[in-house]
Amino acid sequence: MDKARFPGFYKLSIGERLKKVHENGWITEEDLIALRDGHHVLPPSRADKMIENVVGVMGLPFGLGLNFQVNQKDYLVPLVVEEPSIVAALSSAAKIFRESGGIQASAEESLLIGQIQVVNPPDADEAKSQILFHKSELISKLNDLHPSMVARGGGVRDIEVRIFEQTDNNPLMLIVHILVDTCDAMGANIINTMCEEIAADIEAITEGRVFLRILSNLTDRSIVRASVTIPVDQLEGKDYPGEEVRDGIILASQFAEIDPYRAATHNKGIMNGIDPLALATGNDWRAIEAAAHAYASRSGQYASLTRWRANHEGDLVGKIEIPIKVGVTGGSLQANETTMISYRVLNVASAKELAELMAAVGLAQNFSAIKALSTEGIQKGHMSLHARSVAVTAGAPKELFETVVSHLVDDGEITVTRAKDIIAELTGSNRKNDIKRKQSTTAMANGKVILLGEHSVVYGKPAVAVPIKNAVVAEVTDTDHAPEIKVPAWDIDDKLEESNSIWWGAIQSVFKELDIAEQKFAVHVKPNIPAAMGLGGSAAIAVAIIRSVSKHFKLELNDEQVNHFAFLCEKAAHGTPSGIDNTMATFGTPLIYQSGEQPRMDELSIPKPLNLVIGVSDHPSLTVDMVSGVRDRWRKNPELYESLFENFGQVAKSGIEAIQQGDYRALGHMMTINHGLLSAIQVSSPELDRMVQIARDHGATGAKLTGAGGGGSIIALAEDNTEAIVNGLSRQGFKALQVTV
Repeated sequence: MDKARFPGFYKLSIGERLKKVHENGWITEEDLIALRDGHHVLPPSRADKMIENVVGVMGLPFGLGLNFQVNQKDYLVPLVVEEPSIVAALSSAAKIFRESGGIQASAEESLLIGQIQVVNPPDADEAKSQILFHKSELISKLNDLHPSMVARGGGVRDIEVRIFEQTDNNPLMLIVHILVDTCDAMGANIINTMCEEIAADIEAITEGRVFLRILSNLTDRSIVRASVTIPVDQLEGKDYPGEEVRDGIILASQFAEIDPYRAATHNKGIMNGIDPLALATGNDWRAIEAAAHAYASRSGQYASLTRWRANHEGDLVGKIEIPIKVGVTGGSLQANETTMISYRVLNVASAKELAELMAAVGLAQNFSAIKALSTEGIQKGHMSLHARSVAVTAGAPKELFETVVSHLVDDGEITVTRAKDIIAELTGSNRKNDIKRKQSTTAMANGKVILLGEHSVVYGKPAVAVPIKNAVVAEVTDTDHAPEIKVPAWDIDDKLEESNSIWWGAIQSVFKELDIAEQKFAVHVKPNIPAAMGLGGSAAIAVAIIRSVSKHFKLELNDEQVNHFAFLCEKAAHGTPSGIDNTMATFGTPLIYQSGEQPRMDELSIPKPLNLVIGVSDHPSLTVDMVSGVRDRWRKNPELYESLFENFGQVAKSGIEAIQQGDYRALGHMMTINHGLLSAIQVSSPELDRMVQIARDHGATGAKLTGAGGGGSIIALAEDNTEAIVNGLSRQGFKALQVTV
């Protein structure tokens, strides 16, 4: 069993990831709960005992690098890092390495160096000879002073002496090196102590003046080597033969070997992998960085720490040689619960094993970086993130933000000037630039939140819904191929002519009825709400698509017609929907909705703003399953369910009165009762119940699931400040959105 392999891990919610990791034995039940609930985060009171002048604690993302196999052992690699793409790049490289036989790593010795500076000894050569003559006595003295270290298998291993001759700028110096095996401890403090303990002896032996006594961070007596051999067929990718990828990686490596400007960036990429693991394990990443860069300059010119070549069989062979001295024991490590979780995930037996893993991680990160440079280019991976920043700077309005980002990425010209041009084109204020682009049209639709009455609305009872404005943007662009719809945020990329799904079939039927099925166009959909979370996403997509094609092809559909076609799509998707989702997506005003042969829609006047928080769970809501499940239970026990639905109706009416009177405390009470009724018809879940309780514990006047249930989302009502509710849900690992109606 490949314990470190988790296909599709990135698609899961945080809760689902934790569950998978726990099921595979990487973390304990206690660790799962701590990570899920945020109890692992360093509290300010403990931080105050670690450094001076503490005023708070800064959080950083804590992720897992997957797929690692080093020396035939599987690892999940804990990583603390804020930079996007590093964790994904490491996991991708480790997968290739794993399929090629894994990484081999070794650390032959692991010694720290303490330095004692002697200034102006009368005879440096004689002083050196005397120190070496008394070396055994000095080593014995230090080891006798530290019996616990010796008992663990460590202690002073050797003493070396270096001489720096006098120059016009510097005095004569003799430098004594104490080489110490600190076992599994980091060892900085004990090295400094040892230097102090024999400083007087060194001064007496050399007759010079002892000045500095301190640890050296150039840990070149703790060299770790790691290597991997990759067959070229493992390097093949889209549009790239394996041989070309191999040769590109080798050329990039050779560039870094000879040019210090390139080597600096090359080695920074290596440390992009090592530093996050050092942080996760509580090690001194600054010392590791210092050692690595000093070692890279050992020849007199700064050079790369890795080397990539082809062997006689044509395989790509990568090697790294890097100084790494780390610890796996000590009070500073135990002060941080996240660090302790990291060690339980790693299950390393020694500091040597951790150092070997760090070198392997550095090699993997280096491979990912130069592989990207050698093929598609590393810039493409960051392009979308850069485009978002540029769109913000250019002042892209919220409803057009994703469209502007998409155009920037497609154009490849990610500048503020280009972003402003795109905004002008989309808003119609710069028509002279239209000829530069293929004709395109955008339209928007709303999501929805049901405050009261879901499920019972299917059985003729009133429901109250409010909009999530501009939740979906759809853009239609002329193309030279058959109709195509893409929803990249939801991982949907489907050509209608090739699709057999019922929903796509319904959309295609709409296109046929509108006589545009033979046209050549593409619809790019950008939802601002998550999929299958009870927020009306599928209806909003249908409305946005229908509106956009109506505008694009000048069909002049009115809202009633758009709503009708969207309802057909909803019926295809959900079986027996109430119609509230498509109605809200189309009209976008607070509504009292009642289904029937002649559905009733009454606009609901809201006298003062409703401050809402939407909490998104870790599990999707499958509307068709939930609706059909309630229908089955109603058929088996109609009298009970009709009675429950009457209660739903009364709660909805009371809630409507509360809204109209501006009594939001009463409205919150009705929402909480409504959640109890939804639990009674078996559409809630332990997770949704927990989220409702979290919201109420953090000040919500009322909270309930919203939508079909089974998963999805909750809605919480706040009298004033929504931040406490958002923070409460976020700390427990749930996404939270703020909406004001």
